[in-house]
Order: sequence, then structure tokens, then C-alpha cells
Amino acid sequence: MNKLQENRIKNNYSCQYMADQLKISKSFYWQIENKKRRLNYEVAVKIASIFGTRPDNIFYEEYSKNKNI
Repeated sequence: MNKLQENRIKNNYSCQYMADQLKISKSFYWQIENKKRRLNYEVAVKIASIFGTRPDNIFYEEYSKNKNI
């Protein structure tokens, strides 16, 4: 489970709720969460604001693993 999914579940948010907040389709959100679609910075910021945090707190660890930073 990735941090995005962990945060969503921890907050009892459904994929549909997240999609509605982001004004995207549920399938688009699901693809982001399951790494089937690349995430742009604007959407990362919006997701982080839903959880009351910064994008780095959700996405940086996974990004750095994939990029060997």
C-alpha cells in the first residue's frame, strides 16, 4: 500500500470522494493511486491539501525510491 492510499483509508475517504474533491473521474483518481497514470504537480498539491499536508509528505519517499535519489 502506498502513502496516498494509506492516507485515504486512514481518513475514511473513498476513491469517489477524492475524485469529487479533485474534480476528476473516479477512474482517473484510481489510476493515480495505483500508479497507472503520472501525477502532475497541480494535482499533487490538491491531494496534499485534502489531507492537510505537503505533497512531499505523501509522494517524495516513493519518488525518490523510483529515481534513486
